[in-house]
Amino acid sequence: MYDIVVADARAPRDGRFIEKLGTFNPNSDPAQVVLATDKAVDWLLKGAQPTDTARSILHHEGVMLRKHLQVGVIKGAISQDVADTRFEEWKQSKEDRKTAAADVKTQKQDAEKESKLAAERKVNQARLEAITKKNTPPAEEAATEEAGEEAAADEATEEQAAE
Repeated sequence: MYDIVVADARAPRDGRFIEKLGTFNPNSDPAQVVLATDKAVDWLLKGAQPTDTARSILHHEGVMLRKHLQVGVIKGAISQDVADTRFEEWKQSKEDRKTAAADVKTQKQDAEKESKLAAERKVNQARLEAITKKNTPPAEEAATEEAGEEAAADEATEEQAAE
């Protein structure tokens, strides 16, 4: 688990920092990010330069887009309402993509589970057939036993007829 912080470039890597913006946990699926986006945008507007990893996280969370839109508002290219609308549209499309990805992942897991169950059913059926074959007498012995039973039945019938 990692902290996302604002630090002076001259400070050591694990040294003193100015402000903690959030945390990043890459061990969960999907990776969990807790981030104060307003503070992050504020620091980026002040001129903070994120590292490559931090930039990737900020881009994934939409902070870089918000900064870009806010620069457009500051320059007068767009209004704050337009910027907010564009960001909300992006956020909604991002949620839709996440939902679709989660659905695909769930379907894939269900398909794998079903294939494993089908393979297990095949193995169980093969075992059942092997046990059934082992416990039933061979066909020749069964035919001999049936012939012996028929001969005994014929003899009994002949004896009854003779009486």
